[in-house]
Amino acid sequence: MAGLDDVFGDLFASVDGVALFSPSGSYYEQVTAVEDLNVIVVGTENSVGAETFVELPLEFEDVTERIRFGLEGALEQDVIEDGDELLCATSAFSDGIDTISRVRADAESHTGIYDLFAKSRAEPEVVKAVLELAIELGQKGQKGKPVGALFVVGDAGKVMNKSRPLSYNPFEKSHVHVGDPIVNVMLKEFSRLDGAFVISDAGKIVSAYRYLEPSAEGVDIPKGLGARHMAGGAITRDTNAIAIVLSESDGLVRAFKGGELILEVDPEAY
Repeated sequence: MAGLDDVFGDLFASVDGVALFSPSGSYYEQVTAVEDLNVIVVGTENSVGAETFVELPLEFEDVTERIRFGLEGALEQDVIEDGDELLCATSAFSDGIDTISRVRADAESHTGIYDLFAKSRAEPEVVKAVLELAIELGQKGQKGKPVGALFVVGDAGKVMNKSRPLSYNPFEKSHVHVGDPIVNVMLKEFSRLDGAFVISDAGKIVSAYRYLEPSAEGVDIPKGLGARHMAGGAITRDTNAIAIVLSESDGLVRAFKGGELILEVDPEAY
């Protein structure tokens, strides 16, 4: 009768490394005791003092997102290579590691999400909340109709200096933050109108209806994208903000940083 090693042996055979997601100290010591094994720790902090560490900006609840983000970060930091086969050990049903999967690192499937979170001035929770809001708008639209929107996140003072109001700012005297369900409903309603939303590093809604005025000279965006995307790219070149743009025409969500397109997401596939 076949044993478990016979059934699951291929899962562990010839791997290039092991990615441990937020391991305990004892678990980390056990794994690193195996000779000639490349061990990478992925988590919000390096509590075990691992030599090779990839930081997660958030505790991703979804296991697939957690692993995808961790491997993209590992590729970005050159601690693994394209095509490497890795055992990913993480938690799915308890606080400790209880799930192991074998994943092939694929540089071609690079999404840009590591760049968006790990290299942004705004707090990761804020970036996540705005990205999810844009994706939800892309999925549902405004009263069933496609809608476009532009969110500029971080470095709000400089962004305000490089823009002007198109109308009365409904958030001028408020202290509301993105991520609050009631506030998100307000943002969806206001998205029907022109102009950008400006959001602080900490998530405060600074303004709606802003016309962005940075020069578009030297900003290279893919053909077919319009003024909203050009403005988003330009403002991120001239400030330390990121821009998250929902396209009314094709329904995709795109993110810009440093004047460059770094992320493209289809809301229907999210």
